[in-house]
Amino acid sequence: MRSTPRTILSQRIPPHPLLTARRAANALARPTTPLLAQLVVIRRCNLACGYCNEFDAHSPPVPLEDLYARVDHLASLGTLVLTLTGGEPFLHPELHRVVERAVSHGMIVTSISNAYPVTEKWIDRMNAAGLSLLQVSVDNLEPNEVSQKSWSKIKKRLLVLQEHAEFAVNVNAVLGSSPPAQTRALIDEIRSLGFYMTVGLLHDHSGQIDTGLIGDILPQFYEEMRELCNKSFFHQFGEGWEKKMLRDGEAPYKCRAGARYLYVDEYGKVSYCSQRRGEPGIPLLEYTAADLFREYHQEKGCEATCTIACVRRASSLDEWRPQRTPAPPVEATAAAAKTHLKVAPPR
Repeated sequence: MRSTPRTILSQRIPPHPLLTARRAANALARPTTPLLAQLVVIRRCNLACGYCNEFDAHSPPVPLEDLYARVDHLASLGTLVLTLTGGEPFLHPELHRVVERAVSHGMIVTSISNAYPVTEKWIDRMNAAGLSLLQVSVDNLEPNEVSQKSWSKIKKRLLVLQEHAEFAVNVNAVLGSSPPAQTRALIDEIRSLGFYMTVGLLHDHSGQIDTGLIGDILPQFYEEMRELCNKSFFHQFGEGWEKKMLRDGEAPYKCRAGARYLYVDEYGKVSYCSQRRGEPGIPLLEYTAADLFREYHQEKGCEATCTIACVRRASSLDEWRPQRTPAPPVEATAAAAKTHLKVAPPR
């Protein structure tokens, strides 16, 4: 057991570094290889945050054998980074075994949690399994109608992580989940722990910016909070779109969802992202190199106003490469037609 808390400079070396290095080299050499896949291990969540549509209150854990098959297939596609998500992934009683399975292939494994279920026992399991990074969401000081991911509820769990975690921890705050003064106080509290820290933009159910409890000062406030961040290696890619989005109402890019980024839902189907569930809707176990190639070159139609940071991050290395397929009509989302951002540009 370590006697000193983890600092923001800590970064865990993957348990199988040669396998991981080979996987990284292949991903760079073959642009249709997935850089990041998010795998839903359970749809159920212990919370009901107002801005989230990625959970329910009743779904059982995805069976372990199904998750093993999905992890193995993602590995066969060349996936470099696997993020286990939900719902609340720590409600899956065998989450650590899924981490072990992915790590055995040389994948870098991360997870996203609200930290309510995180205990010292869970931390020990994840240390042993080879988890590289845990992202914890903390949105406000006290629960409100927007978010229940609150400092007052999980500070003790963060202190346990600080003491026992051998993996890196990133604390992310979604701007708009609390008023400006409370957000500043929250960021001060988070920074005092010495973890990696990021801030994100609140989005609505179609993936568009929602100013929430920040209001019209969001552009300036985002810049203020961004200056306080300490980002992990995983969060260094795909930066800069937020400022343009807040200034202009859009920030076009070449989306590689379905190729560089895969979102695999609890039913094992591949979607472009959490806000475009069911598109293309192909079962992961039937997903092939041909699907990766097609979606790599396929414009999605919602790129200009997209706020899904993980998709932008996974797509960022290929911005210089062309997309040859014309954009399809987008009927499932209002993203292609307009932005919901209603803020005045900074003067």
